[in-house]
Amino acid sequence: MTAIYLIGLREGLEITLVVSILVAFLVKSDRKPLLRWVWAGVAVAAVLSIGFAALLQFGVARLSFTHQELFEAVASIVAVTFVTWMIFWMRRMARHMGRELRGRMEDAIGVGPLAIVGVAFLAVVREGLETSILFYAAAQGTTDSVRPLIGVSLGLLTAVALGWLLYLSALRINLSRFFTWTGALLVLVAAGILKYGVHDLQEAGILPGLNTTAFDVSASWPPGAWYAELLRGMVNFTPAPTVIETIAWLAYGIPVLVIFLWPSRPKRSETPDRAPEPAPAPATS
Repeated sequence: MTAIYLIGLREGLEITLVVSILVAFLVKSDRKPLLRWVWAGVAVAAVLSIGFAALLQFGVARLSFTHQELFEAVASIVAVTFVTWMIFWMRRMARHMGRELRGRMEDAIGVGPLAIVGVAFLAVVREGLETSILFYAAAQGTTDSVRPLIGVSLGLLTAVALGWLLYLSALRINLSRFFTWTGALLVLVAAGILKYGVHDLQEAGILPGLNTTAFDVSASWPPGAWYAELLRGMVNFTPAPTVIETIAWLAYGIPVLVIFLWPSRPKRSETPDRAPEPAPAPATS
C-alpha cells in the first residue's frame, strides 16, 4: 500500500491546494455565494475521475489475457509519462500556480456561473484522471484489490486533512521541500511501474527475453518479510527480474532522479506566490 498511499497523498494534496486557492480567493474577495459553483465543478471532476478508474478496473477484465497484458503495459507507460510530466511541471509552476488560478477565476466570474464551474472542473479533473491511471498502474502487481483501495483512500484523506489545516493556517509546512521529497519517491515508483509495463510487454510477446533473468536471489529472498513487501510495493523489486526489465528500471530511474534533484536557478524576475490565504476568523461580539 505504501506506493499507492504516496500517489494518493501527492496527487490529493495538489488537488486540495488548487481548491483552497480558489476558495480563499472567493472568501477574501467577499464572493462567498459563488463557492457553490466551485464545489459543483469539483464534484463533477471527482465523479468523472472515479468513473474513469472504475472503467479501467472493470473494463480491462473483459479482455483476453494477451490484450490485458498489452493494455496494462500501455497503461504503465502512460502512467510513467504522467508522473514524469507532473513532478517537473509542479517544480516549475508551483511558484506561480496561485496567481494563475486567481487570474482564471477572476475572468470566469465576469463570464458567469458555468465558467466558474469550468475553472474548478478543469483545475481538478486533470489531477483526478492522473490519480486514476496512476492508481490502476501501481495496483497491477497486487492480487489483493482491497489494500490498494485502502492505500489511495488513506492518502487522499491525509491530503485533505493537510490541505484544510494549511488553509486554516493551523499547520505550516515547506511545500517546496514536500513536493521535492515526494517527487523523488514518485520517480522510484514510476521506475517500478515502467518495469512492470516492460514485463507485460514480454508476457504479451511484444518484447523478447521473458526467461532471461538479470539475477536471481529467490533462494535467499523472504517473500513475506516487511522489507520485501516494501521494496516490491515501492520500486517493484522482484527477486528474479529479466534483463530488459532491469535495464528499463535503471535507464529511467537513475537519470530522471538526478535531473529532478539537480538544483535549478530561479530567474531574478520570478517572485513566488504566497501560500493560500487563511479563512477569516469568525466575528466576535
